Amino acid sequence: MNFQELDSFHNLAREQGKKYPKKRFLYEEIIKESGKHFTGIVGSRGIGKTILLKQLAVDFENAFYISLDSTSEINLYEAIKSLNENYGFRLFLLDEIHFYKDYNRDLKKIFDFLEVKIIFTSSAALSIHESSYDLSRRVNLKTLYPFSFREYLYFKENKKLPRLSFSDILNKKWQPEHFRQSAHFNNYVQGALFPFALEEPDIFTLLRNIIQKILYRDIPAIANLRVAEIQHIEKLISFIGKSAVDGINYSSVSRNLGITKYKAEHYIRLLEKAFVLNVVFPSGTNVLKEPKVLMNLPFRLLFQSLDEAIGGIREDFFIETMKMNSFKFNYLKSTRGTKTPDYLVDTGENELVVEIGGKGKGREQFKGIDKKKSIILTHSEIIDGIKRPLFLAGFL
Repeated sequence: MNFQELDSFHNLAREQGKKYPKKRFLYEEIIKESGKHFTGIVGSRGIGKTILLKQLAVDFENAFYISLDSTSEINLYEAIKSLNENYGFRLFLLDEIHFYKDYNRDLKKIFDFLEVKIIFTSSAALSIHESSYDLSRRVNLKTLYPFSFREYLYFKENKKLPRLSFSDILNKKWQPEHFRQSAHFNNYVQGALFPFALEEPDIFTLLRNIIQKILYRDIPAIANLRVAEIQHIEKLISFIGKSAVDGINYSSVSRNLGITKYKAEHYIRLLEKAFVLNVVFPSGTNVLKEPKVLMNLPFRLLFQSLDEAIGGIREDFFIETMKMNSFKFNYLKSTRGTKTPDYLVDTGENELVVEIGGKGKGREQFKGIDKKKSIILTHSEIIDGIKRPLFLAGFL
């Protein structure tokens, strides 16, 4: 592909980037990156990675956008070398880099021999993480998540509210404007956290398409699997989507799908890196390290109605929020016949025991849990004792 063709795609990307004046919260973090290292942005399909790169192409005159998802027959190293030496571009924006066969080799070569900066995206985090050994000192990876509830309100309602801490929520130190946003929460957890929901009324058709592309394009690009194995992964997603949250782990998936526990763990790991599933390990060292497997919002709603899935949706929201904010957390493993709170979170100030539930959730799970701060986050506006509204966690 010659320069004229590449330049045509680049200019088209710039024109498209001008249509989106609002920036994701991660944008500021990315442009503040300094040093020689490259920046990698990983995240689900449909999350806004491409738009973010196109916005960078608009804001930086020395930047050049290349889509590796749609550009064929290109030698990446030679193309960047030519664009830098002959045309003066110094920042290269590489979209969906995992579709370029030898990206790992070429990124290393570019880093070692060219004086340029690279920001790249990928929907296949597994491929990037597995190659991070070679790229560990050369690439700083960042995850672009779906909208947080706070970010969703900025894009949808043009309201930019201050963040809250767990301490703020426990001590009722929020603003009245925070509380007024509760009316938007149900819409958010039903799919409005995906940026394309701002423009597309039928988000579930698009979510099904995302799942299909993950199964039949992204995963085969990074894992050597047979067709039958892809079908097993598809059944695994359906099984978890139709199940209650409790009891979903490697063993239950293995048992219900008729596959080995090793295969179950491998498939779940692939889906976690493809941003379909979330894996949470138990607290403590003397417990069987079987994880609790949840789904990313709102994929559970592809398999159940909101009324059927609401318990899982609440926990999916909480776990995704914890990951977005880099909290360390585990689930609390109960012994048979006893009730235990759901999660133990390291807030940075202390350990917090968290129970997630509906408005009728009580304190019985906290019996025997002492010397730790506790909170019950309910899907309501109730403030009573240690009960707080779940939606406030969206401002963390």
